[in-house]
Order: sequence, then C-alpha cells, then structure tokens
Amino acid sequence: MPTITISPKRLEELKNIPENDIDTCDIPELDASFWEKAELVKPLTKQAISLRIDSDVLDWFKSQGKGYQSLMNAVLRSYVEHHVKSSQ
Repeated sequence: MPTITISPKRLEELKNIPENDIDTCDIPELDASFWEKAELVKPLTKQAISLRIDSDVLDWFKSQGKGYQSLMNAVLRSYVEHHVKSSQ
C-alpha cells in the first residue's frame, strides 16, 4: 500500500484555503448505498525490529529517498502475498 507524504509547509497551505475556495463539483455525494457497501479497514500495526541487511541492499533502498523503510516493507509484503496466494 503506497504511502502519501506531504510537506509541513504544503499541509499548512492546504489548511489555510477557505472552504468556499475549494472546488468539490467533481466529488460525488455519498448516499446510503455507499455506506451500505462501506467496510472499515483498520491500519496494520507495525513492529520495530532489528534486522541485518546487506549494506548494498540497504544503500539502494536509502538511495530511493524518504520513506525507504516503508518501501522495504512494501517489497516484503508483495513477496509474502505472492507466496500466500501460490500456496493456496
């Protein structure tokens, strides 16, 4: 699952936009049928661990920039999901 990041400066800019200046014409209203099908999706909890990784692998992930640990998690998740599906 991708992570969306936003700078504190941009977040502050967005907070300061007056309600009347926000164009919502392309956002549909959420009617009863939406809520009938809606599901609560709770975020997965993360666990801090100590992990030994080859330095070149870690360097590559770090070179991808901010969020490299989330990227590593996404790669591992993809691997696990593939193997879970193939073992069923």
